[in-house]
Order: sequence, then structure tokens, then C-alpha cells
Amino acid sequence: MGMIGALWGMTGVFLLLSNAVYRLVPMTIDAFSYQWTWYHWLAFVIVILVFSYAKGYRILQRSFSPRVASRARYLREHPEFFSVIFAPLFCMGFFHAPQKRRLVTMSVTAGIIILVIQVRLFQQPWRGIIDGGVVIGLAWGLVSLCIFSFQAMMSERFDYPPDVPDRR
Repeated sequence: MGMIGALWGMTGVFLLLSNAVYRLVPMTIDAFSYQWTWYHWLAFVIVILVFSYAKGYRILQRSFSPRVASRARYLREHPEFFSVIFAPLFCMGFFHAPQKRRLVTMSVTAGIIILVIQVRLFQQPWRGIIDGGVVIGLAWGLVSLCIFSFQAMMSERFDYPPDVPDRR
């Protein structure tokens, strides 16, 4: 049951992120059908660079992906019915996590929802420019999630903490 939960957790998180990429790619491509000026291109390059570094590398590769993989590994070794059923939410840290982790997870999720709603109000090509940065950042995160998940499941040692409360 533990391995099923771990695979379900990693797959669920992967599908969630890849669904976002799938939905945003058409908006990004559509932006190129508009007339771009130099400042659109400048903004596009800046957004791509900033989102690649900030979202792809700093947030997803250095924090989110290793934690998801570590929590999936933890779930494989400590399967509990509720955690296995809701494994993607468990792996993202929505429950069975220290209060600070749950608070950060819920705050970041709320912030993302607010930003998504705001960006939807932008006109093209600006929406596509921002969505392009998000696509690059999420694609980077998907690759890092696959790598960390593979390492967590296949290696004997995985040096990232699962961020679960102490069992006393």
C-alpha cells in the first residue's frame, strides 16, 4: 500500500503541474499572433529569466520538488489509509505536516489562485508573456520533480527531510 500511495502522490502532483502547463501553452502561443514592439520582447525575456530562476530553480527545484519526493518516500515507508487516498495533497504538505508547513502551503496556494485570477484579466500579448514565464518555470519544476522522485524511490539514502510532525 505504501508504494501505491507514493506513486499516486508523485503522479498526482505531476499531473497537477502538467495540467497547468497544458492549459497555459495555448495562451502563450496566442500571444505571438499579436503585434509585438521592442518592450513586449524585453518584457518577455525578463519574465522568462525571472520565472526560470525564481519559480523553476528557487521554488520548485530547491524546495517543492525535493519535499514532494521526500514525502512520497515517507509515505512509501509509513503508509496510512487517509494519507494514501489523498497522497498528492499529502505530498504537497496540506496535511500531516508541521503547522508552519501547512500554513505556508495554504498561503502559497491562495496566493497562486489570486495571481491566476488577476493574470486572466490581462489583455494579450501581456497575458501570454506572463503565461510563457509560468510555463517555463513549471516545465523546469516538472523535470526536477521527476529527477527527485526517481532519486527518492531508487536510492538507498535521500537527504531531504519529509517535513512531517514528530511521532511521539
